[in-house]
Amino acid sequence: MKSTQVVRNYYVLPCCLLLLNLCVEMVSYKAKVLGDPFLRTGAIMGMVLFGGSLVGFVVAPLIGKLVGGMHRGSRQGGGELGEIFFLLLLGAAVFWLYYRIYILGPESVLPAEWHNPKF
Repeated sequence: MKSTQVVRNYYVLPCCLLLLNLCVEMVSYKAKVLGDPFLRTGAIMGMVLFGGSLVGFVVAPLIGKLVGGMHRGSRQGGGELGEIFFLLLLGAAVFWLYYRIYILGPESVLPAEWHNPKF
């Protein structure tokens, strides 16, 4: 198996799925504004289906192409330091977002205008 495929399968795609999970958390937070439980459930399902398609067909391939380009560039430039740095940066960004959303709350990553109203 090619090393770019291994990186995509075992690092990039799981990071994208973690980002999708964060998006689901944000959708759940915003859906609390809807009063009707059936409407809320339908809205969450629709947004998660759309988000899953977006991650699977757009975000993961884009990050994979970026990693592939960095991998080729780092080979020509004398090592794989650029690719390693990118992957570490991707992992750190996902960790930071998880920390902000699950420890400090979804409001910590949203602009003030997007916060749910206090009832």
